[in-house]
Amino acid sequence: MALWARQASRWYHLLKAACAAEFPGRLRGCSSNTQACHGFAPQALLPSPNDVLPWRLQAYRHVSVGSCSPADSVKDGSFSSPESNLPLPVKQEQAKPETLPDLNEKTLYEDWDDVPPSSALEEISEEEAVQIIAEPLLPLHSSTLRDYVDHSETLAKLVHLRVDLSQVEKRQKAGQLLLTLDFEKDIRKILLFLKDVGIEDNQLGPFLTKNPYILGEDLEALETRVAYLKSKKFGKAEIAQMVSRAPYLLLFSVERLDNRLGFFKNELGLSVKKTKDLVIRLPRLLTGKLEPVKENLQVCQIELGFQRNEIQQIVFKTPKILTASKKRLKQTFDYLHNIMGIPHHMLTRFPQVFNSKLLRIKERHMFLTFLGRAQYDPAQPSYISLDQLVSLPDEVFCTEVAKASIQDFEKFLKTL
Repeated sequence: MALWARQASRWYHLLKAACAAEFPGRLRGCSSNTQACHGFAPQALLPSPNDVLPWRLQAYRHVSVGSCSPADSVKDGSFSSPESNLPLPVKQEQAKPETLPDLNEKTLYEDWDDVPPSSALEEISEEEAVQIIAEPLLPLHSSTLRDYVDHSETLAKLVHLRVDLSQVEKRQKAGQLLLTLDFEKDIRKILLFLKDVGIEDNQLGPFLTKNPYILGEDLEALETRVAYLKSKKFGKAEIAQMVSRAPYLLLFSVERLDNRLGFFKNELGLSVKKTKDLVIRLPRLLTGKLEPVKENLQVCQIELGFQRNEIQQIVFKTPKILTASKKRLKQTFDYLHNIMGIPHHMLTRFPQVFNSKLLRIKERHMFLTFLGRAQYDPAQPSYISLDQLVSLPDEVFCTEVAKASIQDFEKFLKTL
């Protein structure tokens, strides 16, 4: 529309200039021939006010051009067209058609700064058509970040860092967050911060895949949380280990981190050093929910019958027991204590048994019972510890503990 408006304006000015150029010539031609017309009065060129309308109505009628003498209708006293009173050269000039200036494309675009655009209907050659490259359209809505990688420098660079976008987009609003961030302005400083904390270059991609939300955090807040951990005597290597194993750790405020450390210290009755060692080995205790932890502590004390000091030892040696499934915890304890006859103090000494699969414990115990070697009392000969029962590979367990071959053990398993 803007192009046609400019062309219309150009045509208007060209027509105006052409009319202005011809008008003085007409006046000169009229004045030179005035004296040749006898009886011509200057007033005759201009009609009276009463004659304006008839003059305009008859302007398109044919007027004969013969002589400069008045028409018969004037002699008879009747009205004749004012055009008949005009001098001959003037009438001839009026009868001659006007020639418009050449409004070709060259004139229209003369002195224009821009090149005339090509029409959408213009035919082009096959060679020109092959050279046209159509850019892919950016989807307005998509369920995957893959559609935006070619259009987003941020996503392209994150992929180069080995960030798994297929996993990121499964997290709530994580994909929208990445699309709103600028790599140079928002992300680069976070990457430098993570490297300063101790995250290796080859760990940045997996780390951001698990926790892309850290890219939207305020840098000053992140630095404050690291400074708090250092104030609690956590070393740089320990902080790096905790952040790597619990990627959401630095999303929690200083107040929440302090409350979590205080909870485990008071609830378990641990010293400051033991509390620190506990969260270093299982840092997700600081980021996970506290309800499962509280429930498992009650299960150990009320349903399993452990004393407070025994729970303290079990948790310190095996922190995962705080986040284990309650159902699995009770089933394992029931088999160890009620079927195998392992007392509480023995389970307290080897709490790692709770991390083993119950099926493995059953298979090995039944094989030892079949061989007559299921002896778990340290005061008796041929004593087998719980650690030997669950931690050794099958071949080592058969040769050193069961005193049998691996083939015998496999044959026995087929009978179950």
